[in-house]
Amino acid sequence: MDSQRGDAAVCAMASARGIRRILILGGTLEARQLADRLAARADFAVTLSLAGRTAAPAPTAAPTRVGGFGGAEGLARYLAANLIDVLIDATHPYAAMISANAVRAAAIVRVPLLALRRPPWVATVDDRWTEVDDAAGAVAALGSAPRSVFLALGRQEIAPFAAAPQHRYLIRSVEPVTPPLAVPHAVYLTGRGPFRETAERALLVEYRIDAIVAKNSGGTATYGKIVAARALGIEVMLLRRPPAPDTTADTVESVDEAVAWLDHKFAPAAARGV
Repeated sequence: MDSQRGDAAVCAMASARGIRRILILGGTLEARQLADRLAARADFAVTLSLAGRTAAPAPTAAPTRVGGFGGAEGLARYLAANLIDVLIDATHPYAAMISANAVRAAAIVRVPLLALRRPPWVATVDDRWTEVDDAAGAVAALGSAPRSVFLALGRQEIAPFAAAPQHRYLIRSVEPVTPPLAVPHAVYLTGRGPFRETAERALLVEYRIDAIVAKNSGGTATYGKIVAARALGIEVMLLRRPPAPDTTADTVESVDEAVAWLDHKFAPAAARGV
């Protein structure tokens, strides 16, 4: 028996035992937390899928697959071959293409889709925010006068800032930036959130930062820099979120809500009041 048939046989036996197979499209803290929650339960068989952009992802208790699927059609084939009962899109709010592929794939094979989306941060009266469409927009918004800029975008989005070499940059990413940004003044830090507000404030003071460029990621893991900037009166340039794909899928905002959604969906009809 080849591996694909073997996997299908295992899936079929799991379904016969009433075990629900869940595929989580991950890359966020919430995806990892949800995978850990579900991995501890006997009624779910969960797999966490990562795109593979990080060489050393944070550990999780759930089985993990790494790499793309080959677009929506490839994801649909995976869902069908592995008898997936629910697809959960818990990708980053800026992973628009992956989310669009999830919508299409779920529709192709008629698998229920749940979107786990962090609500965006909302400015307070004390915040100094400038919203821009993309990194190039942030470069323009920084202006021509030299500034000390904290780039908290991730290593794949910083290339446009090479067009503004007059600034001094503090660049933080999960993994080292290679090749380095083609500017004369840049300091590189590596780190994985969550980042505490007190540490973020100390970092901003140490490097005399007067502008931050970041995504409106939402959640708590990287919110510390926003709170610190507010306290110090530092300008924050936020890249706008891409629009969510059109879908009739249910959407939740937290891990607890996602677990409750699954429990309700797979509860016996009597328990649901049906």
